[in-house]
Amino acid sequence: MNHKEYLWLETRQFQSRIKQPLQGIVNFLLVTAAFLICWRFFMDPRGTMRWYTPQYGYMYIRWILIVAIWQAYIFNFWPLRYSFMEKTHPLIKGAVLIGINFAVVGFMIWVFYYNFLGRLAIPYMSWPVLTSLGMTEFFAREYSSLALLMMAAIASWLSPIWPVCFENYPWDKLERPSRGLTVWAWTFFLATYIFLILMHPHYNVLFYPWQKFAAAFPWWQNFAHTLSGNFNVGWVMCGTISVWILEVTFERYPFCLIKKQPLRGIAGFFGVLIFALVMFVTFNFLQDLAWGPAVEGAKRLYAPDWRYLHSGELACMLLIPVLVLGFYFDNWPRKFAPSVNIAVRCLIILVSAAVLHYLYYKFSPPLLGTQPGYSHPQQFPMAPVILWVTIMLYHNWFMDLYPGKKLTSREQYLLAPDLVVNKA
Repeated sequence: MNHKEYLWLETRQFQSRIKQPLQGIVNFLLVTAAFLICWRFFMDPRGTMRWYTPQYGYMYIRWILIVAIWQAYIFNFWPLRYSFMEKTHPLIKGAVLIGINFAVVGFMIWVFYYNFLGRLAIPYMSWPVLTSLGMTEFFAREYSSLALLMMAAIASWLSPIWPVCFENYPWDKLERPSRGLTVWAWTFFLATYIFLILMHPHYNVLFYPWQKFAAAFPWWQNFAHTLSGNFNVGWVMCGTISVWILEVTFERYPFCLIKKQPLRGIAGFFGVLIFALVMFVTFNFLQDLAWGPAVEGAKRLYAPDWRYLHSGELACMLLIPVLVLGFYFDNWPRKFAPSVNIAVRCLIILVSAAVLHYLYYKFSPPLLGTQPGYSHPQQFPMAPVILWVTIMLYHNWFMDLYPGKKLTSREQYLLAPDLVVNKA
């Protein structure tokens, strides 16, 4: 069959169970409650598992996020049949998809990285290997977790690029699972290659003595005024958030006006990259205005590496209102010209992110068990923010925004031999 297989997420049609804005408020409060419960059990230093060290817990969160992106955008929910996605109760479907998510995360971390790649190629990708080489357990976990979470962060920037900007070109005519496996292999290769350029040099200078025969010297040192890989962490996080602003807030506008591939994909990719770099530079500039210039060699608030990291954290905080407005309030407004709709949404998102920034640093220590202050090593906003985002994605992608909305019908796309649904 020679047809374009559309993403499941692009074919869904919903019926509201509750009118807006009550529907959005109810769903948002339910998701926030789920986030707080999960954080308390798994991450909170006062809770049960206490994975927020902070890098160890954040590493799991990042991998849960990227595997969810793989499930929805790369594999189009394969190996589940479309009939299962269509007819199964959202809570049961969500439990199955989350179970698959956790299984893949466990395999990637504990089998592929800890016991394969970490043992046979790159020791810092396995904390058990680092421990066996004489490093203390805490630092072994933190150093290896930083590597693995950065691998997932780069993948979460590049993996959505192909379906969002390139529409899976040139493999868009392939069916499941061939298309998913091909796009996954390609984007995972790119993510690994870029990791070696952006993060591997960080591990040259992280260990003593410096590993100059195994890794390149940090090439960004002369213009970023730091040896830390946080420079790349910051702008890559801005890139990740830029993809979702394009997908949700901008609804792929204006790149959707370009009809032909790969021109549309190339324009979208560089558009996202330029937007990310502008965001990164702007957040650094705002910090210089607030606290004065960063000082090379300084610590904490005045350290260039922390400033770069915080720019990524500020970008992550933008993602909360982006998804809340897009998922729970139907991406309001929609009645004006696209440019006007986008301008109003952006204003709402910027104001909401500023409020969230203030509330987070005021209430996160008692609520989440983090440390007071902006630059304390145990104050790492990316971890709770990305967990919150991940639960929103679970709720939308895996559970069809239940109970606020109900999946009613789907557009009449030829999706696969196992299911063709007529438009209601």
